[in-house]
Amino acid sequence: MNKKKISIILLIIFSITIGLTIANLFLENSNSVEKKNGTLTIGNKTVHYDNAGKCVDVIDGNTIQVHGVGKVQLTQVKTPQSNESGYSDAKKFVENKCLGKTVYLNIDDKQPQDKYGRTLAIAYTDTDDINRELIENKLAEISYFEPSEFKKGEL
Repeated sequence: MNKKKISIILLIIFSITIGLTIANLFLENSNSVEKKNGTLTIGNKTVHYDNAGKCVDVIDGNTIQVHGVGKVQLTQVKTPQSNESGYSDAKKFVENKCLGKTVYLNIDDKQPQDKYGRTLAIAYTDTDDINRELIENKLAEISYFEPSEFKKGEL
């Protein structure tokens, strides 16, 4: 093949890649949650949320990345660290519940961020209370700190 044909093929591949990238950006924006706060019902419990977005990454068992919000630390729960037993189970649980889904965040009004700049919140999906389920499935322990709008042991 001569250089001209190779250049044309590479230009076509490059153009397709750019086109798909732009289309993906438009699709992501069209899937964003317009209503950023409100209430939802999970089981028989109505919960309030302050912000919402798509979970794009699970960093560990109690830290997620939410589009439009940033890193979110699931408040009031402590999951095992990467060198501790149970780390993979907790992370996999949160991946199965959150990754690629819209998460609704009840942000701690008294301490909305931790010292690392992560948003502190209780996270919900359309069907699950993630923080509570981590505790109920023995993948996390209750971890209380002050100041917090949430009472000790309240999830």
